[in-house]
Amino acid sequence: MRSARRIEHAGQPDLFGEAPVAAIEGLRYERDFLSAEEEANLLHIVQGLPLKEMRYKEYTARRRGTSFGGSYDFENNRLKPGAPLPEALHPLRAEAAAWAGFAPEELTHMLIAEYRPGTPLGWHRDVPDFEDIIGVSLRSDAVMQFRPYVPGTPASGPSTLEFLIEPRSVYLLRGPARWAWQHAIAPTEALRYSITLRTRRIRAP
Repeated sequence: MRSARRIEHAGQPDLFGEAPVAAIEGLRYERDFLSAEEEANLLHIVQGLPLKEMRYKEYTARRRGTSFGGSYDFENNRLKPGAPLPEALHPLRAEAAAWAGFAPEELTHMLIAEYRPGTPLGWHRDVPDFEDIIGVSLRSDAVMQFRPYVPGTPASGPSTLEFLIEPRSVYLLRGPARWAWQHAIAPTEALRYSITLRTRRIRAP
């Protein structure tokens, strides 16, 4: 596992590590959510899926992925029906739902993504069709970044908070962490997989 990398921001205390979780309301993180055996089983499942390069309008991302329970059409900004969740992934959904306090069926969408070495995920908030976001990390760690969501803000600011997402860990974005902050993943140093589960948003944003 890489050593914790810190970023200095003028006038801002060092918040790498545990501190961002406390600093961002609605962000919850837990190490060792999965056992090593559970992680190995999930890796066997996800590495057998037909992952494809992910497209966002005219942009093709470096990460590959597939989704269940819906497929977002970025050309028309709408969620389309998708393939049902495979039975092999139902135990993970149930475990994640119990951890976050949901019924399993409330987690209606799952995205599986592969990050090859050097793959980033740019600044964004998840599409407004979804409400709460759960992320499970497999195989290698990653640096997750947060910055306040200010429409029209350039990529250079405002300052970011960062923390290390470890293999077999889980995080939850709810409330302000989901809507008042953007997040990103710094370029990964090793092959990594993420499994993202989402609840549907009932009310219009």
